[in-house]
Amino acid sequence: MIRNLLSAVMVAVLALGSADLSGKEARPNIVFILIDDMGWPDLGCYGHVFHETPRIDQLAEQSVRFTDFYATPVCSSTRATIESGQNSARVGITDFLPGHWKPFARLVVPPMPDHLDHELTTPGEVLGRAGYNTAYFGKWHLGRGAEHSPAAHGYETTASNLGPEFKQWSKGRKAGPKDMVRLTDQAIWFVQQQKQSESPFFLHLSHRAVHIPIQAQNETVEKYKKKQKPSEGVNHPVYAAMIEDLDVQIGRLLDELDRLQMANNTVVIFTSDNGGLRQVYTGRGQVVSTNAPLRSEKGTLYEGGIRVPMIVRWPGVTPPRSVCRQPAASWDMLPTFCAIAEVDPPDQTLDGEDLTGVFRQPSSSLERPALYFHYPHYHHSRPASAVRSGDYKLIEWLEDGSVELYDLASDIGETKNLAAAEPEQASQLRDELAAWRTRVGARMPTENTDYDEAKADIWYNRSNSQPLDSAAIDSQLESRATKPYLRKN
Repeated sequence: MIRNLLSAVMVAVLALGSADLSGKEARPNIVFILIDDMGWPDLGCYGHVFHETPRIDQLAEQSVRFTDFYATPVCSSTRATIESGQNSARVGITDFLPGHWKPFARLVVPPMPDHLDHELTTPGEVLGRAGYNTAYFGKWHLGRGAEHSPAAHGYETTASNLGPEFKQWSKGRKAGPKDMVRLTDQAIWFVQQQKQSESPFFLHLSHRAVHIPIQAQNETVEKYKKKQKPSEGVNHPVYAAMIEDLDVQIGRLLDELDRLQMANNTVVIFTSDNGGLRQVYTGRGQVVSTNAPLRSEKGTLYEGGIRVPMIVRWPGVTPPRSVCRQPAASWDMLPTFCAIAEVDPPDQTLDGEDLTGVFRQPSSSLERPALYFHYPHYHHSRPASAVRSGDYKLIEWLEDGSVELYDLASDIGETKNLAAAEPEQASQLRDELAAWRTRVGARMPTENTDYDEAKADIWYNRSNSQPLDSAAIDSQLESRATKPYLRKN
């Protein structure tokens, strides 16, 4: 009888263990791919007719593709929203770190933290505690030094601790332009190590492309130099080549998921940290891309600065070849990661929403009434805030309080300011925007007592408080204009 009882207990224990293991295996892996400065129209699947992106286009065919996904105007602020689930105005990191500044401009921009607050719980921490193996490779830009690195924010595996086995495995392979090959190698290596793991994984791959300086494989550049250009648009051969080189590396990672038979249980999310940059330096040099039909570029609150591509493949969940027109944003990623992993979100204020409902039914809606943006800095534009509510979008300029109102459904290029024609709508959205800034504690610029109209447009380096050497920059850009940004590999 005792033997029978022990046998029954052992069977129960094994069954429980098997159930736990099955539960772990059922939770999907997550691969989050973040591109640097990729504009909304840069991909073939978003309508570009010169750039060739067959692997990302294929991914989109298997996925739900978002038409109205938003980031913030610049990299650090978007990355802070992804890591916190909070709007950048609440986090306080509203510009890139450390940023440039204009000490004699009309407004003094508000101070920012120089790193992501360690009191905030990141995806690396919340998923790691839930049993996920977590990794972060590539650009971070949320604080300098080991104490503010991805590893200090819960990511278990980073480039610094891959070990000698990875070095041996990748020996002889060059980093490639913008480190595309090396970063992809790191991601592939990490995924390979997960094959025998009983735990799911969360991989955050943060590419440095397609940020300036533009770099590409020589042979890819030559291909685009010879390729017939469309009659319209900006079709720069090196920029196009860099995007295709990036596409190839994305394909390598997707192929590895297939080879390891992991693709069916892996959610792949692809997006960008802000809109595309038009020129090879802030307002200077060659024009290398355009965000048309969207207006303007990175560093602004026009659609070209904040609307970005977003593609999500979740086999068995996201309908292939589907399109979601629901406005969503980068601060939705943390609660969405938690929902995918079936874990409770962290105990902190979240501005983001769980997007898994629109993953499953792309035609469904979110309950959120509006999306808000706050960029109280000088960059490619002036300090401003914005709100999108339904199809309406209002931008408020903080220097003088003037507003612009657009109907994005009929005017995606923001060409017709409706503020004078629809004053009630403009006033309502302006009031809502002001109330939101108060709720989240948005830091506001102040009047500059040192304002000097003659010096107002001079940029200073925040790191050393010295003016940028514009003449040297212009000379360097002029010399580069005759020879493409190439990197020998």
